[in-house]
Amino acid sequence: MKRRVLIIEDNEQNLYLATFILERHGFEVCAAQDGEAGIAVAARIEPDLILLDIQLPVMDGYAVARVLRSNPDLARIPIVAVTSYAMAGDREKALAAGCTGYIEKPINPDTFIAQLEQYLPETVQNNGGGE
Repeated sequence: MKRRVLIIEDNEQNLYLATFILERHGFEVCAAQDGEAGIAVAARIEPDLILLDIQLPVMDGYAVARVLRSNPDLARIPIVAVTSYAMAGDREKALAAGCTGYIEKPINPDTFIAQLEQYLPETVQNNGGGE
């Protein structure tokens, strides 16, 4: 069973790059381009991992993370902030909002998957191949 990742990202180039890398590594990718849509998609598909941009239209990533964490059906899903916010305190702000992890943009294609793997639940990592 493929691991499913939801990317909540409004920048087409960032979305394309992350999707390309993830799909090459066997992930199923779903996307939403604003916070409200991301919350709706997350509730519908219950992904294994959510990649969340912080600077989004409609609702910023901090608010999205708080809403996702308040939903008992989604609260267990790891949320990784993938953002260009890289000032002192930005990582802590993302974690305080409910994110599990934090990756700075621009992402490094050579290390991106390894960075994400640490946030995937153990059972998902072990069953991510073709059974």
